Amino acid sequence: MTGIEIAVGYVFAWLVRKAKRVAGRADAEVDRSLDAGMDRLHGLVSRKLGQDPALERAREEAEAGQEEPSERTRRRLTDSVEDAAEYDRAFADSLGALVQELQDAARASGAAGAGGAVSGNTFLGPTAVQTGHHNQQDNRFGV
Repeated sequence: MTGIEIAVGYVFAWLVRKAKRVAGRADAEVDRSLDAGMDRLHGLVSRKLGQDPALERAREEAEAGQEEPSERTRRRLTDSVEDAAEYDRAFADSLGALVQELQDAARASGAAGAGGAVSGNTFLGPTAVQTGHHNQQDNRFGV
């Protein structure tokens, strides 16, 4: 998964969290560093894309209660962010730095999808371990 795809995931997660806050369902225990980082990332992308139809559609889907954007919206938003990063090096650098900051904060907080590793376990018999982030998963089967 590229940094831009990860950024799109974080932007949509921010939109979902905003929609839940408006509906009064926000989790009071949200990690502050992740929250602040997601705010900065959303602000960066929103300022760059403005009224981009893909960003607007992502907002609509989040407000409708979707936990993940539709595949088409994810593709369109990824294309819009990639296009912006391709033509604006400062935006690309800022985006990359914020994505790295968010990934570091997620790992430090133990957020779901942050690590994806299983270690120090003993399995007796057939075992399946599944890790993933958004719609991509790695499956490992072994004894």
